[in-house]
Amino acid sequence: MSETPWLTVLGLGEDGLDGLPRSSRQVLKRAEVIMGPPRHLALVPETGAERIEWPVPFSDGLPVLKALKGRNTVVLASGDPFWFGAGSVIAHEIDPAEWVALPGQSTFSLAAARLGWPLEGTLTFGLHAAPLTRLRPHLSSGLRTILLLRDGPAVAELATYLSETGFTDSKLHVMEALGGSRERAQSVSLTEALLGSFEHPVCVGLEVRGQGSSFPKASGKPDEIFESDGQITKRPVRALTLSALAPQRGEHLWDIGGGTGSISIEWLMCDPTLTATSIEPRADRAERIRRNADALGQDRLQVVHGAAPNVLSELRLPDAVFIGGGLSDQLIDWLSANLRPGTRLVANAVTLESEATLANYHEALGGDLLRIELAHASALGTRRGWKPTHPIVQWSVTL
Repeated sequence: MSETPWLTVLGLGEDGLDGLPRSSRQVLKRAEVIMGPPRHLALVPETGAERIEWPVPFSDGLPVLKALKGRNTVVLASGDPFWFGAGSVIAHEIDPAEWVALPGQSTFSLAAARLGWPLEGTLTFGLHAAPLTRLRPHLSSGLRTILLLRDGPAVAELATYLSETGFTDSKLHVMEALGGSRERAQSVSLTEALLGSFEHPVCVGLEVRGQGSSFPKASGKPDEIFESDGQITKRPVRALTLSALAPQRGEHLWDIGGGTGSISIEWLMCDPTLTATSIEPRADRAERIRRNADALGQDRLQVVHGAAPNVLSELRLPDAVFIGGGLSDQLIDWLSANLRPGTRLVANAVTLESEATLANYHEALGGDLLRIELAHASALGTRRGWKPTHPIVQWSVTL
């Protein structure tokens, strides 16, 4: 293999060549092939290089790019290719020795400079290929965030979503073609956003205001945010369960007997690098888990309709497992035999039979056995008294 990389991922702004340093212009001048979306190709004058439009969907362009190996190739990307851009996908597919990157100024930096917002304290989202529900766990009055949107009509979609979630007083700073000759910026209300017309490429500086409900940052989100048929790990127990699961950056969870998906969804909310699979034997509940995950901005959740342990062998191995339903000797034996050493296992039991199962495995495998007894104040005649819930036994162990 040649010591010189054949591929350059080049960040390009709306000002085209004018915004590029000399080194980047020289790379373009020497390129045999220039590949990128039509909008980016239009920003670069003809150099004699072969031009290839990157197809839609984006994944279709990767085989085309790989076939160019050995030719001096430049891929054009927006601004900083590694900030919600194409760079990370390309880097995952192509050997590190074969490519270099020359990032440009990110849209987020340009937007923050126009707004006067400190970028280190501003949330950033790339929603050009992701649902607006990704915002839901973060929405609270006073939040400032900069969003990359798919196209002009997505501004109205954002306004509608904010209205539906109760943040009706929010302010949108809509910025089109930042850094280029077509740059336009305007601050609008949700109503003005619904009536306005905006052009791609577009980003929005969002100031969230209104009386919409905000999610607490601690584990144990309100039960009411989950659609449920009653099969749900309730808030206090869910908080204890998440604490026992102890999520760490980049880890993967199996949520066995998902019910509403509350455990796996809260697991994902802990950190954007976490992943999860929810396994549910009932089709209606599996569909409900999917709806809950999508509505709460956790569309990354994989939902598997099937019974454990039958479906587990085909899944990516986890770092942690929660058993909320379907507890049996067969299941625990399968997990003990097939999971990697160091995998954390947490199981909750509410029946005497399942309690006995956990007690037996606690004796055999060790770990911690916790009995959770809760009571809520409720009416007792003309006064109040404590109404206990069914006690829950929780076993946690590192296999």
